[in-house]
Amino acid sequence: MQAQPTRIADVDALRGCALFGILVVNIGAFATPWFGLGLTDPAFHGSVDRATHFLVALLFETKFYLLFSFLFGYSFTLQMQAAARAGAPFVPRMLRRQAGLWLIGALHAVFLFHGDILTTYALLGIVLLALHRCGERQALSLALILVAVCVAFWAGMAWLQSLQPAGDAADNAVAMARKVAAALAAYHATPAAVIAQHLRELSEIWIVLLLVQAPCALAMFLCGLAAGKREMLLHASDYLPLRRHLLWAGALAGLPGAAFYAWTSVYGDSQAWQVAGLAVGLASAPLLAGAYLALALALFERLRDGTLFALLADTGRMALSNYLLQSAICAVLFLAYGARLMGSVSPLGALALAVIIFGLQLPLSRWWLRGHAYGPVEWLLRALTIAAWPRWRRAAYL
Repeated sequence: MQAQPTRIADVDALRGCALFGILVVNIGAFATPWFGLGLTDPAFHGSVDRATHFLVALLFETKFYLLFSFLFGYSFTLQMQAAARAGAPFVPRMLRRQAGLWLIGALHAVFLFHGDILTTYALLGIVLLALHRCGERQALSLALILVAVCVAFWAGMAWLQSLQPAGDAADNAVAMARKVAAALAAYHATPAAVIAQHLRELSEIWIVLLLVQAPCALAMFLCGLAAGKREMLLHASDYLPLRRHLLWAGALAGLPGAAFYAWTSVYGDSQAWQVAGLAVGLASAPLLAGAYLALALALFERLRDGTLFALLADTGRMALSNYLLQSAICAVLFLAYGARLMGSVSPLGALALAVIIFGLQLPLSRWWLRGHAYGPVEWLLRALTIAAWPRWRRAAYL
């Protein structure tokens, strides 16, 4: 009988890091209905509130979902290897996996969080499936083109926005304030009202997903695919020069671009500047995400035998379950499913809650994986992928 392949612990630990960054951003969307609108929440506009928002925008927004996207593309090559070991046709297997991921994401979007990324990943995964045979150079070139086109589009939108009369912008702000008030009332009302509000927002948010997240996520899928074909994370020490280049690129270009994005998001006095900041942020975010990757790998080499690395790896092993659990906890805290805290928690309070939630997920993941082979949602997705029931309990080894 063929032995089970050893998991790449660095991949799992990187997923754990990405989960924390995603939670820091997503909890902001639960905490205030003003999130992502380019307007300051009137209830939290003090210096500490703005500084916290600036910090989150600088270090987290638009970066960690790209890191997760890179890992999605890298894991695609691991799925290819798994199918080859099992002697199973790869394409039908992946189509089942993407269909299952889309269904899970759709349920997540309707009931818990309208900012779901899973449905986007599922659809883009089909595109990646069509491109998975392309060479590494082709994949990286296409990734660069996707980011460049996306950045150029938003730069053009910033220019068009600068031509808008000031009166129109003021009217838009008034209309936005009314919309936010209606959303807050719905999120505080009943669970049925929450679901209805999610459906309303999903009918509008697709344009943001299509024009912001999708191109950049696909670009990082392709970067991860190229890295996976070279097994870079399995032999990370062989790529020290590349990792140094990533750190320098992140420090010299990624961080200044992120600072411009954060400044225009928090302190910008016009929508044109905010859109221009978004364009710069989209251009620099992959560089900063690459620097995070390189920095994390360097830290892992020092922490590999420690408890923190093991906890991060366990949390990343069940990343899908933990991502959904984060949304479930936030939905209970902030929406009509539970405490209805939306609109009453400061940005600093939301950041503290994110740290607490993730801190609880670390030991919870370790506890679960002591007795189970997979996270609960990972088990379900694997069953759909291989069209068979995988083992539920963790095998005991002597």
